[in-house]
Amino acid sequence: MSAKTLNSEHVILKKPVALIGMMGVGKTHIGRLLAKELGISFVDSDDEIVLSAGQSVADIFEFYGEAAFRDLESKVIERLLGNKASVISTGGGSVTQPQTLEKMKLGAHLIWLTSDVDVLVERTARRDDRPLLKGRDPRAVLSALLDARSSLYEQAELHVDSSRGGGHVVRTIIDYLADQ
Repeated sequence: MSAKTLNSEHVILKKPVALIGMMGVGKTHIGRLLAKELGISFVDSDDEIVLSAGQSVADIFEFYGEAAFRDLESKVIERLLGNKASVISTGGGSVTQPQTLEKMKLGAHLIWLTSDVDVLVERTARRDDRPLLKGRDPRAVLSALLDARSSLYEQAELHVDSSRGGGHVVRTIIDYLADQ
């Protein structure tokens, strides 16, 4: 992908790009590709939470619970929104905290990466460190989470289907950002 084909030279960010969506939708992969194409930094909020807490996401969930994790996640995302020249990959449940969702809507270009449940099931099966799927039927959990979160994800300014892979998604996002 060249910058010319993607219009990335026409993108001037006044705020960061925050990617939201379900686990397995490709926020980290797409985020890295997008940041590279734009020549800006990439950060994964889950990685930053791990650095802040000194524990894995799974351990935070196990020892302190989801509410404590979401509180820490909100604080980390608020800090990350301060870097205007960045792409932020957020956790799938970050939108479930109203204050976090509002901060992202105001402080970032909020992009919802979508995909159907079959793709999510296939992609999440590649890793075994997803606390919300541990010991459960992934299809049932992912379907229920998607149903519960869709109205929150829909508040993003751009929705992009990530099922077809990274190149298409990056082109779509860059074209959108070039018009902002």
